Amino acid sequence: MRYSGAEVVVKGLEQQGITTVAGIPGGANLPIYNALYSSTIHHVLARHEQGAGFIAHGMARSTGKPAVCLATSGPGVMNLLTAIADAKLDSVPLVAITGQVPTHMIGTDAFQEVDTYGMTMNITKHNFLVKNPKELVSVIPRAFHIAQTGRPGPVVIDIPKDVQLAEIDIDRWPDISQDTGLFPVDHTRIKQIAHMINNSRRPLIYAGGGIVSADGSESLYTLARRNSIPVALTLMGLGTFPPDDPLYLGMLGMHGALSTNYVLDEADLLLAFGVRFDDRAIGKVNEFCPKATVVHVDIDQSEIDKIKQTHLSLVADVRAVMDALLPLIEDNYRTDWMDRISAMRREHPASLPQFADPFNPMNLLKILKAMTGPGTIVTTDVGQHQMWVAQAYSFDRPRTLLTSGGLGTMGFGLPAAIGAAIANPGRQVLCISGDGSFQMNIQELATLAELDLNVSILIMNNQHLGLVRQQQELFYEGNYIASRFASRLDFAAIGRQFGIRGINLEDTVNPHDVMAEILREKGPCIIDIPIHYGENVYPMVPPGAANREMIRQACTA
Repeated sequence: MRYSGAEVVVKGLEQQGITTVAGIPGGANLPIYNALYSSTIHHVLARHEQGAGFIAHGMARSTGKPAVCLATSGPGVMNLLTAIADAKLDSVPLVAITGQVPTHMIGTDAFQEVDTYGMTMNITKHNFLVKNPKELVSVIPRAFHIAQTGRPGPVVIDIPKDVQLAEIDIDRWPDISQDTGLFPVDHTRIKQIAHMINNSRRPLIYAGGGIVSADGSESLYTLARRNSIPVALTLMGLGTFPPDDPLYLGMLGMHGALSTNYVLDEADLLLAFGVRFDDRAIGKVNEFCPKATVVHVDIDQSEIDKIKQTHLSLVADVRAVMDALLPLIEDNYRTDWMDRISAMRREHPASLPQFADPFNPMNLLKILKAMTGPGTIVTTDVGQHQMWVAQAYSFDRPRTLLTSGGLGTMGFGLPAAIGAAIANPGRQVLCISGDGSFQMNIQELATLAELDLNVSILIMNNQHLGLVRQQQELFYEGNYIASRFASRLDFAAIGRQFGIRGINLEDTVNPHDVMAEILREKGPCIIDIPIHYGENVYPMVPPGAANREMIRQACTA
């Protein structure tokens, strides 16, 4: 049977089980859109290619399955780059299919031509520039295989327009079944790690996003409970361990819990599972867990010894490693270690508001958690609100916090929430943002209104770039520049202009009751929440400092 290159692309997506793609058409990818016209694949028309990329993020992050975004050449792909780079740092299985100028025009500075292949080489797990339509038959399944095996990540398929239009005969489609890409577990090292655990007095698990990627939450819980090993999580690992369990230490790092960062200093064995020793998590490298023997387990060889030198490492699927350890681990209650941790918690309690201010971010988020049901998906943007969410909203399931952790992209939250709602139609989705971040991709309100998804947007509005202002206060002698907006936007009114329900809590007598009422209603809504600009995120580890050197309260000049 005869197919155009564009039809091969769409057929390949259908074979991979793709039911929804997000993108924007243009001259260089119109043949693909023409092929989509006859497909059952649903297309979400974003208002900006970055929005399309982050809609795909929301689908992929909330399900663990690859998601697809489309862009045309030139400015289209340039607008997509941030979402691709974000997927690389946060290990998101993203497949970006981009249009390109015809093959014979590549390198001629043609209209809307950029070097997509060159620009994406360092921000992808793999990228393809397809020169022949026959290549597409194998490139599409290879791209999905690469995106989701081993450490997940983004793959770009750049397809010149003439390749999309060219026709080929296909009598038989290739078998799309693929190997898992998992490394075999080294049982000699498993025995060594088990011996270390059984003989340690103060072990501690430091777990991150790799647990989410490996679907390893149950294995993590079973291992920790078996040997009474306390667990500290990174931002990307939140939701992988029950927040109400006595072994849960909370989030570590720059805005982590006081007691957690202090407990790390006393560990004699650090089990680093699915982490990359990010600077925001570990602070000053040579002072992180100074007394501990370090064991690092990760699927990505390049992360081993990249930042923190280990005593023993294992390149393998982290869930497979934990499962292999279980039969070798002894039951142990570790009474002394648990007592010491309890004492540390009493000595360094969490910073809580001194009064019941209804607009205090910590109060607000704890009340919000009580209002929402199990399995609620929360997306955030980047800034103070992101850290308040991590501190105060207890995540009890993996893939319920979707946030830009590595690249730290403002504007992530709204399109990611749209993607999460598309992929999880029966679940409540919250987008918690700040007024600065929200304006970065505010145009996707039109997409949300058009799709009429069950997404509730809560905007902490302090008329500032809050985290920038906080750093200017603490580290730049209060030299506030370019961190305050001249006018305070009414996001509820803006939402109504897009056809979305909106409420400004500043205008209400009982703001929490009003918030609960609007959240009970189906469909999209915006809740504008006034936050005092002087509210800071504490504790905070100064850049370049050790985690123990946390600032607990504002410095006074």
